[in-house]
Amino acid sequence: MSSPARVFAVLSLFTRDRPIWQPDEINEALSYARATGYRYVKELVEAGFLQKLSVGRYALGPRIIELDYQLRQSDPVLLAAMPVMEELARSSGYDAVLSVFFGRMQVIDTYRASVQPGLKLTYGRGRPRPLFQSGAPKILLSSLPRPRLLRLYDQHAREIAEQGMGQSWIEFRGYLTRVRKQGFYLSRGELEPGVGAAVVPVLNDEGDTVAALALVGPAERLGDERAPQLRTLLDQAARQIQDRLAWHEPAGHDSRNGI
Repeated sequence: MSSPARVFAVLSLFTRDRPIWQPDEINEALSYARATGYRYVKELVEAGFLQKLSVGRYALGPRIIELDYQLRQSDPVLLAAMPVMEELARSSGYDAVLSVFFGRMQVIDTYRASVQPGLKLTYGRGRPRPLFQSGAPKILLSSLPRPRLLRLYDQHAREIAEQGMGQSWIEFRGYLTRVRKQGFYLSRGELEPGVGAAVVPVLNDEGDTVAALALVGPAERLGDERAPQLRTLLDQAARQIQDRLAWHEPAGHDSRNGI
C-alpha cells in the first residue's frame, strides 16, 4: 500500500458507530508503527481531514464537508443527472437514485430525487452499499473487464455464492454477462425488506458505464408487469444524462440548487 493510501486508510476507520479514535488505537487497527501512525494523524489534522477534540481524541474534520460541496458543484456525471432525475421521479412516482463505484470496488449512492416521503432507505448518499446485493451494484459489476472481475471473485467467492451469483468463476461470469446483455435489473427485497428497484446503466459518449440509475419504491409497486414501463422510463432518462454529458450542459448548472 502506498503512503497516500496508508494515510487515507486512517479516515476509513471513522464511522457512525465509532466516530472518535485515539492515535494508538489507529496504529493497532491498521498495524502501523507508533511514529508512523502519529505522523499520519498530524498530517490529516493539518490538512483539515481530522480535528482534535481533546488530548488524544480525534474525529473527522471540516475539510471533508468542503470537498463534498466541491463535488456537488463540479462532478460532471452528478450535474448531468440531477435535473433528469428530478423529472424522472416526478413523472414516475418513484424515487430516482444514482450510484457509482469509488475507491477499491465500493458502491455508493451520490444522489436521490425523492417523491415518496414515507420511503425510508437504510442506504443513502455517502454510505457504501453491499457489493453483491440489489440492482445498482450488479449493473455496475457487469460493466467491469474480465481481469478485475476475476480478482474480485477470488477475494469474495463465498459471498458471491451466498448471494446466488454463482458457485464458480464460470457461473459468476455468466451471471454478470446476462445482466450486461439485458441492460436492466429488477430487484425486490434484496437489499432492504419491502423495497424494490429497477436499474439501468448510465453510459458516457464512449459507451462506458459511469453510473447506475434506479427507480426505487415499495416492492409491491415493482412487479414484473411494471418492468417494461419502468425500463422505458429509465432508458430514456439514461440517454438524456448521456447526452448532457456529451454536450457539457452541466457547465450551466445553477449552484444555488445543490443537493
